[in-house]
Amino acid sequence: MTGAAPPAWQSMPALMYHSVSAVGGPLSDLAVPRSRLAEQLGALTAAGYRLVGLSAALDELARGSTDKLLAVTFDDGYRDFLTAGVPVLAEAGAGATLYASVGHLGGPAGWLGRWAPDFGRLLSWDELAEVADAGIEIGNHSLLHHPLDVLPAAALREETVRSKDELEQRLQRRVRSFAYPHGYNGSRVRAAVLAAGHDNATEVGRRLHRPGERRFAVPRLQPTPAMTGADLVALVAGGGSPLVPQLKRLAQPGWRAVRRVARAAGRNLT
Repeated sequence: MTGAAPPAWQSMPALMYHSVSAVGGPLSDLAVPRSRLAEQLGALTAAGYRLVGLSAALDELARGSTDKLLAVTFDDGYRDFLTAGVPVLAEAGAGATLYASVGHLGGPAGWLGRWAPDFGRLLSWDELAEVADAGIEIGNHSLLHHPLDVLPAAALREETVRSKDELEQRLQRRVRSFAYPHGYNGSRVRAAVLAAGHDNATEVGRRLHRPGERRFAVPRLQPTPAMTGADLVALVAGGGSPLVPQLKRLAQPGWRAVRRVARAAGRNLT
């Protein structure tokens, strides 16, 4: 019927997690403790969602799947993903995509500044291989986690090509998916990620992804440690506030200019 709302399955939620731990301070929303993660994933499964990695979800959407698909992603590659995240995902029968920041593996998340010690070290290469062997899709989160939209062409290529090559050579697996550091992207960045050989990419976005939208800017919703399982089911069902993505899009050109000036002055604003 003309004007009828599309079926709910035509909109795909994707979740953006980071650390599976408890962290205080201004970055506390980037860490969800193991027990809360288990509660959230369990509630989503009970609500009828099938939890998979991002590439798998996009593939199934392209094939016309009518399942209630939900993509689960984790950014950065903290060591707690192996010790806490992988077991919780297995218990929930869930798949996921883990995005590794290649140049920082085995060390701290330097882009977090003075809060980096609170999040612990990132996975080593051997630990990342364990994650891949557990059935988790490994995605690319760039080489050094720089905001890509203010980099010159040569640096942008280094961040997207070298990181993908290292992941594929060391893990002996194809790397299809890319997550933009800090979520920043634009047409130039998306073209570089495509040219590097990825076939999908994700930003922050804070809304649902709909079939037919570009595969190189898949939006994600962010669960927080304060959200119960019921809270997250409600967020996923509602798709988040439509105002937040709109305001971020309006502010993006100005904020990009500010960060470009800061980068020229030797500072890195996130």
